[in-house]
Amino acid sequence: MANQSPVVQQRWLRSELRRARDQAGKTQKHVADALDWSTSKVIRIETGAVGVSTTDLKAMLAFYGITDPAVIDDMVDAAKGLRKESWWDQYRGDMPAQFLTEISYEASSLRLRQFQSQVVPGLLQTEPYMRNLMLALGDSPAFMELGVQVRMERQRRLFHDGGPEMFYVLDESLLRRWVGGAEVLRGQLNHLRDVATRPNVHIQVLPFSLGGHRGMFGSFTIFEFPLEEKDFAVRVEHSGPDVLIQDNPEQISFYLEAFFELEEIALPKGDLDAVIDRALAELPD
Repeated sequence: MANQSPVVQQRWLRSELRRARDQAGKTQKHVADALDWSTSKVIRIETGAVGVSTTDLKAMLAFYGITDPAVIDDMVDAAKGLRKESWWDQYRGDMPAQFLTEISYEASSLRLRQFQSQVVPGLLQTEPYMRNLMLALGDSPAFMELGVQVRMERQRRLFHDGGPEMFYVLDESLLRRWVGGAEVLRGQLNHLRDVATRPNVHIQVLPFSLGGHRGMFGSFTIFEFPLEEKDFAVRVEHSGPDVLIQDNPEQISFYLEAFFELEEIALPKGDLDAVIDRALAELPD
């Protein structure tokens, strides 16, 4: 795990700690009583809400009867990796904590899947589009500049060679919404066409002709992490703060199934050019 991001290391470590405790036949209260901790401390460690020191980690592993040096070293290396700084850490205090968590998940994903019904996804936006969108949402000039800076950096890092696979299903309505006016939308549509040529980017459109569909309940993003056992998190967009879903297999399965269903009924990736051409043809010269 040494070469993985801190997010992936954390998710792997907490999964391994839960597995080790289960295999030892211990409850969280057993661990707390044996190590003279509070039960809440064990819960916070296992959920990733807090990091774990090397001393505490070794105490837990000893209580579980784990003595294999290789296993212990792997877990200790993962715990140490959690303390590494990432590029988004510089924005702590300036940007919402959950938003930075979502950036860390995005940067650590093997695959990103997003359904968007209202606006072009942030990673696919041009700078003029994102500025006009933030202006429409009422962001202050200072926060808008910060938001543009962070969004452009996310794009730069995620579209490099070896970046994650990105699967997008977009409602046709967002291709017609004049965010910033006709010229800004024209540039945005042409940018979508260009970015869709990247081998790791897949963009499909749900046409108006489909009528009602499952995506009408709202936009969402699925983060898939590069671990041996399938591991996901989901961000659900609302009119208020976004909701981040973790450690809830039933809810996560709902969104995975919804995305695959929308992907199935959307127009094929190869039809994107034709859809964009029709949208462009409706814009004034």
